[in-house]
Amino acid sequence: MIFIGVNIICIKEHGKNLLSLFLPKGTSLALAFILVPIEIVSYIFKPLSLSVRLFANMMAGHILLKVIGGFGWTMMTAGGVFFIFHFIPLSIIVVLFALELGVGIIQTYVFVLLTCIYLNDAINLH
Repeated sequence: MIFIGVNIICIKEHGKNLLSLFLPKGTSLALAFILVPIEIVSYIFKPLSLSVRLFANMMAGHILLKVIGGFGWTMMTAGGVFFIFHFIPLSIIVVLFALELGVGIIQTYVFVLLTCIYLNDAINLH
């Protein structure tokens, strides 16, 4: 949604000059034939790669919490001495939850920062 919104803002602000985003000033014609396709591919894959990075960072912590929680549950249902030791994985989950909260805050900061950078690029072309 941010990528679509940034493109809409860029089109409203600059119209046909939007294409100058892919060709910096002072570029020779010979270099333009190589540079423009690279810039277009980079522009298209940038939000895709950033969303995959965000998804992977968020899912890794959730999967780790699920695995350790399942391990603690299995120890608890095993009974006997394992019932006493199931508190160890549960205490690790509490610590990992705090770390997961920190990761979420950092990912939010990165997302907002990159959104601001994209908006700046859309408003102020090269």
